[in-house]
Amino acid sequence: MLDPFFTAEGLMSLLTLTALEVVLGLDNIVFISILAGDLPKEQQPKARQLGLGFALLTRLLLLFTISWFMGLTTPLFSVMGLELTGRSIILLLGGSFLVGKSSYEIYEKVEGHPEGSSPSSRANSMTMMIVQIALIDIVFSIDSVVTAVGMADHLSIMVVAMVIAMIIMVAFAGPVSDYVNEHPSMKVLALAFLMLVGVLLVAEGLGQHVNKGTIYFAMAFALAVELVNIRAKKLEAKAAP
Repeated sequence: MLDPFFTAEGLMSLLTLTALEVVLGLDNIVFISILAGDLPKEQQPKARQLGLGFALLTRLLLLFTISWFMGLTTPLFSVMGLELTGRSIILLLGGSFLVGKSSYEIYEKVEGHPEGSSPSSRANSMTMMIVQIALIDIVFSIDSVVTAVGMADHLSIMVVAMVIAMIIMVAFAGPVSDYVNEHPSMKVLALAFLMLVGVLLVAEGLGQHVNKGTIYFAMAFALAVELVNIRAKKLEAKAAP
């Protein structure tokens, strides 16, 4: 069981896969942070922990049922010449949900809440939020499991890498959530990122290959520009009489 961890190849696979799992989990953290931001302050840490716990559970379940998971690539039926598999249907539904949810949140952020409502009175109760997170975790877990299977040959390495990555994500979920919620422009940017991820998922579900490296580079560049912008505004505020 422990043999793979005592070889250079095994350790390298573990470190590389852990880093990739953290990167792939960033969109999950952002999604959970935005949903948890609508809850009362005292409930937000619990909501983030439950959300990430569901994310880890989903990934491990997919790993331990890998034969079933790989069966999701079998064509189920064809629509207008496009063969749909279980995996593509999940990607289409999850991507559409992300696009719709992000669009709604951006609209509320720009236009304000409807009259007579407030963030605390909206439908985002703890239960409703956990249901949304559990559903979208299935979609986010697909990339995570595919990466794990492609990067490592031993199930034990995949499991340990996912657990370590989730521990790191739990540790940084709070600061990331606080930062996103404290800066309105950053929250809009994060929602735009989620919308873009949703579009990518829909495209992949339709069988269209998209160069994710180019997309992620653009997202990283936009994030860097916004961080510089936030820093500049803080310096201007300090310099103002």
